[in-house]
Amino acid sequence: MQRQFEKIVFHLLKITKKLGGKSGNIVLAGGAAMNCVFNGLLNKSKIYNNNYVPCYPDDLGVSIGGTYLLNETLSKKKRKIHQVRTAYYGPKFSEKEIFETLKKYKLIFKKAKNLNKEIANQISNGKLIGWFQDKMEFGHRALGNRSILADPRNKKMKDIINKAVKYRESFRPFAPAVLEEHSHKIFEIKKGLNVDFMEKAVKVKNNWHRRIPAVTHVDGTARIQTVSKKTNTKFYNLINEFYKITSIPLLVNTSFNLNGEPIVCNPEDAIRTFYSCGLDILVVGDYIVYK
Repeated sequence: MQRQFEKIVFHLLKITKKLGGKSGNIVLAGGAAMNCVFNGLLNKSKIYNNNYVPCYPDDLGVSIGGTYLLNETLSKKKRKIHQVRTAYYGPKFSEKEIFETLKKYKLIFKKAKNLNKEIANQISNGKLIGWFQDKMEFGHRALGNRSILADPRNKKMKDIINKAVKYRESFRPFAPAVLEEHSHKIFEIKKGLNVDFMEKAVKVKNNWHRRIPAVTHVDGTARIQTVSKKTNTKFYNLINEFYKITSIPLLVNTSFNLNGEPIVCNPEDAIRTFYSCGLDILVVGDYIVYK
């Protein structure tokens, strides 16, 4: 079914290109653009020079695209359209709010002197981390602010996460969040190409398969997220600390939620989910909660 999907959509893109003028760019959304395997093939296609899949690749993208079209059609003042590289538009909670919530539930917690170093060490020792920071992501993917993080070197990590938290099908892989300047060394993508929203599956280079088995799918691909210091400094610095310890510039990143539930939004959600599953450590802002 996947092969037929690819054949049909590439056929439609050729028609779109023929009818759509001389533009070498295309933006895709509307549900089909959630197909990360197909999205990974777009860069190899010669139909369009540049392609963009936003952080809202589902039907949300249709409504947002509709507003752009309406503006272009009816408005005298044209809106300049630019590539958005961030998805952090959701709620944010202050350090005071987080502290008061942790105290309210009488949890034992601490404020780390060097948060990134401590958590990177814990991840390298096999611990599962609930990571809650800053503004929540807009869209389907947890991109480092409402995430569960783990060590990509452990070939059993996918099963460990599924057993402890996700309770989902064993064939479904977890995604790597990789420092953007290292992505082309590990994955078969062009140097400087950004995959900000975990929207594309790309090949893992052969010499890396054994080094990061937790994020390498059976077909040798991974659904990557490139992490920029500019767009998410906290997440970047944590991965970089893990890199210093292990020489691996990426982490397993999956959404902070239980199977069948939405991604956690506020500190209360994070606490409840943490104590409802097999996570080892919860990080909320600068505070660490151990079980």
